[in-house]
Amino acid sequence: MFSRKLTRSVAIGTAAIAVAIGAYAIVNSSSGNGASGTANAATLAQPGPNQRIVGQVPQNWRPGMGTIITGAAANKAEAAARAKYPGGTINRVLKFSDGSYAVHMIKISWPHHVFVSKNFKVTGAIG
Repeated sequence: MFSRKLTRSVAIGTAAIAVAIGAYAIVNSSSGNGASGTANAATLAQPGPNQRIVGQVPQNWRPGMGTIITGAAANKAEAAARAKYPGGTINRVLKFSDGSYAVHMIKISWPHHVFVSKNFKVTGAIG
């Protein structure tokens, strides 16, 4: 009887911790996903120690900037990114306030973000 109560208490405690961690992650990810910020192109950005930049990256760009989109425009931006950088998995497309896009790629060695103009031309990449 005591063993069942202990097991149940541990399971409930573990579930509560998992829910708390998930809520914390959701709150932190939501705070940076707004469409605020400008998307003016700049040829220079501050890459991290293991990042490289090709082409133009939106000025003041940071990961999480933009609004996640789906549909025809997202599909066109994804197709442009895949044509330039085949492979990997695209897990989201973000639209900036100027109408351009960022395609977020995973499971690929490089790049991690591909920037696409509102005319669906690849303008740059960072990763």
